[in-house]
Amino acid sequence: MSNQTGKTRKIVLSAAWLKAISFISAIVIVIFAAGMVDYFGLLLQAMENKRLKVENAQLIKQFQIVESKVSALENSLERVKTFTTKLKLITNVDSDDRITKLTMGPKPAAGQQVEEYEPMEQRADGEALTEQDQVFANKKPLNDQTGELANETTDKDYASLVVRIDKAVKETQLKEQSVIDLWEGLSERQSLLSATPNIKPAKGWLTSRFGYRTSPFSGKSVLHAGLDIAAAPGSPVYAPADGVVTFASYDEGYGKLVSIDHGYGVSTRFGHMSQIYVQVGQRINKWDVLGAVGNTGRSTGPHLHYEVRINGTPVDPINYILDE
Repeated sequence: MSNQTGKTRKIVLSAAWLKAISFISAIVIVIFAAGMVDYFGLLLQAMENKRLKVENAQLIKQFQIVESKVSALENSLERVKTFTTKLKLITNVDSDDRITKLTMGPKPAAGQQVEEYEPMEQRADGEALTEQDQVFANKKPLNDQTGELANETTDKDYASLVVRIDKAVKETQLKEQSVIDLWEGLSERQSLLSATPNIKPAKGWLTSRFGYRTSPFSGKSVLHAGLDIAAAPGSPVYAPADGVVTFASYDEGYGKLVSIDHGYGVSTRFGHMSQIYVQVGQRINKWDVLGAVGNTGRSTGPHLHYEVRINGTPVDPINYILDE
């Protein structure tokens, strides 16, 4: 009852109600405590998830960086493979199929003509050209022969990345040993290496590659026996290797033409030049200026026509340019 005057109120609770209220209160307290524990657990889990999300984002970024570096490593290994393959091909004079491997043009079909292919002194002999063209293979890609599709899928996950890294490491070890063996072999063939063309003879871009193309003069499919390097008129033409000048004059098809004998059955030709700075019998060193880019002979614009021949047979000059 209150301290002031007034009515007295009396509440009577039975033991059963008291037990029920106590039981309900205990349940409420337990539920509240469980809710608080669950709430703080979820709060901690949310904080952990946030931390893991940030860490996952960092790992994804690092994974992408590692993947890009692995891709760069694979590209570098591919360039090293191409480089060493070219070096082995152009220096392996003892190989029986060296000419076939270096020659990447198709076999001429019946009735097809050959453009800028004939030797300077033997243009009237067309039968010899057919025999020379037998080295060109007409093979379809392996996937076309077997009906397979060359579809490559890249799984950007950790497992595939580990496999790629292991493969790249193994290839690096193999390439290292291959380069060491190649260097030891080349050390014994310094004269061969210095006499082997391995640079682009003029600074410019390739406008026509080795192989069949539609002739700008006849409109027919003919074999283009070299590379066309577009450059500004007057641009210097460099010797791609040591050798001796065997021809330096005007030719009806090639225009102003220089031919160099590098020894070991390898010779090069440089056509459509505007100026010739060398003469027959002159010994040439690599990077010597042979002449200037021009537009003489059967030409549609200023460019250098560059050929590489092995024992008189034209091969793809791109295999003799190590920086392409």
